[in-house]
Amino acid sequence: MKKVLTLGEIMLRLSPPDNQRLAQTSSFNMVFGGSEANVAAGLANFGMEVAHVTAFPEHDLGEAAKSNLRKNGIDTTYVKFLPGRLGVYFLEQGSGLRSSKIVYDRANSSFSNYDGSDENWEEVLKEFDWVHWSGITPALSQESADLTRRILEAANKSAIPVSGDLNYRSNLWKYGKRPDEIMPPLMELTTHIIGGARDFNQCLNHSFHASEEVITFAFEHYQNLQMIINTQRIVHSASHNTLSANVYTKNSSISTNSIEIQNIIDRVGTGDAFASGLVFGLINGKSIQESLDFGLGAAVLKHSIPGDVLIGSEEEIKEILEGKSGAIKR
Repeated sequence: MKKVLTLGEIMLRLSPPDNQRLAQTSSFNMVFGGSEANVAAGLANFGMEVAHVTAFPEHDLGEAAKSNLRKNGIDTTYVKFLPGRLGVYFLEQGSGLRSSKIVYDRANSSFSNYDGSDENWEEVLKEFDWVHWSGITPALSQESADLTRRILEAANKSAIPVSGDLNYRSNLWKYGKRPDEIMPPLMELTTHIIGGARDFNQCLNHSFHASEEVITFAFEHYQNLQMIINTQRIVHSASHNTLSANVYTKNSSISTNSIEIQNIIDRVGTGDAFASGLVFGLINGKSIQESLDFGLGAAVLKHSIPGDVLIGSEEEIKEILEGKSGAIKR
């Protein structure tokens, strides 16, 4: 069976119940989540072998976070316990015309202090067939950027495919480096880049106006690049979106149909669900169209599931793609 390595921070997510606002709640629902770990959980949910690289503080919350990875079927061999704290984010769920809102409290986390210099990543990666990262990790600290670079360089030396979700977050780049100082070398080491024109503009300090400009530039400058993938979201309200996806290779483009999503339960982690479905398809030899469709179906399904993580079967996703979902199963 194919095996995937992911890397990234896992945080404690605190959300007011029943769509309450942060200013009015007196309690929080607690789950763990993080973009790259969400991808790992999605892949494990589909039966893949996945290991995640991260670091936690050595106390009860850190142990609980590690246990949560194991509960989601993720190998914790490369989880470290280091000085620091567990990052936290607060999610205020939107509804109707009120947008969702996230407040981060993640500075000086244990993960942000981990640079990966204690591992021989070329040796580690001998048992893996794919690596996934996101632009959130190198945005956290120089140590996190160094960790990402070490793993991606090792993957490239072994010709292991690397998917990277650029995931630009303006509020995270606080350690004195700009994205265009850190991201371009990492993008050069990535075979499958997930991101739109805005992500490329912010990561490269460029001014692309359309996907066509991004595609031309990226395939000219990144020799390892095989695909650029993005999703397109039309937001009718916090509870009603329309989603589609595209893949661009050097010589072709492929698109999905659009799927309308109503009565959204939780939008957080939907992009990660998309990435997990896409990677699952590609690593198992499905066509680009099948992989892209499956990724879209996974993202759509995640909108109906509370928490950060996709929980669902291949059958459910296929039913969504075939327009057969929604009926009671007895």
